[in-house]
Amino acid sequence: LGELTVSQVTPGSIQLEWSVLEGTFDSFTVQYRDAQGQPQALAVDGGSRRVTVPGLSPSRRYKFNLYGVWGRKRIGLISTDAITDWMDGCIDGDLTMCVLHCAVIVKAPAPPKEEAPSQPTLGELRASQVNPDSVQLEWSVPEGTFDSFTVQYRDAQGQPQVLPVDGGSRTVTVSGLSPSRRYKFNLYGLWGRKPPASPKEEAPSQPMLGELRASQVSPDSVQLEWSVPEGTFDSFTVQYKDAQGQPQVLPVDGGSRTVTVP
Repeated sequence: LGELTVSQVTPGSIQLEWSVLEGTFDSFTVQYRDAQGQPQALAVDGGSRRVTVPGLSPSRRYKFNLYGVWGRKRIGLISTDAITDWMDGCIDGDLTMCVLHCAVIVKAPAPPKEEAPSQPTLGELRASQVNPDSVQLEWSVPEGTFDSFTVQYRDAQGQPQVLPVDGGSRTVTVSGLSPSRRYKFNLYGLWGRKPPASPKEEAPSQPMLGELRASQVSPDSVQLEWSVPEGTFDSFTVQYKDAQGQPQVLPVDGGSRTVTVP
């Protein structure tokens, strides 16, 4: 995918145009939020390079995300912002009026809730014992309790590894390591996993991805950073093609906002 631009703006619609630098896509998907903040998706066939998004509100800022779909996979993400025009025009040639739209949502008072337990906090992580092929990690929890923990690191081949640990443990041994090699270990605490909401409860809103950028570039790696303006994701997936043109997939945990592609 190349660049996404706004080619035409009216009070109720925006026309988007984009380029495809290499190859062909089966289809495209345009995602945005309407005036009520609800996520919308607009499917476009793979031969198109332009689409008009209708049903918008005048004088309102919208953010559009465009994905390419290839082989049943979503590839790439390009984004752009645009503001719709004011609504002004003539009626019967002798009257000009300006219309502003205001949406107000009135919610019923929320029922009293039981006081939720305070969020636990993680303390310090340290290596308490080091062997040629294993490392023992220890950590502290100054406040509260976690349901479980997750240790993440990369093995000698650079592949991401995940080691689950029960919430009552404060130590774990990571085995199968290579001698004389530096490892970086990330520890995450998991807390407050709740069952799915019942029909009477309000379901969580769909999260949204922000901007993706390359924060550091070296001859054989690129560090990527991204933002999540709203909500939380369970995990992320980075897709790219290597020097031989083969597609590669790099999984990233949902709490991360940066990853290095080696």
